[in-house]
Amino acid sequence: MVTRKRHLAKALTWRFVATFITVTTAWVVTGSWRAGLSVGLADTVVKFAAYYWHERLWYKNKWGVEK
Repeated sequence: MVTRKRHLAKALTWRFVATFITVTTAWVVTGSWRAGLSVGLADTVVKFAAYYWHERLWYKNKWGVEK
């Protein structure tokens, strides 16, 4: 059985990596760390929630799972 804590831990570690990439990309494009951090924060909040619920829905769906 996979626990909700595992899903949460997986989502958190991925968001750390993805946020770093987003902040760095926004900084390079805009030349501003402040803009990079703002974009990174907004991106993290929205995508963290979306990823968690997406993961939960896929876990409940047994399509492609073989016993």
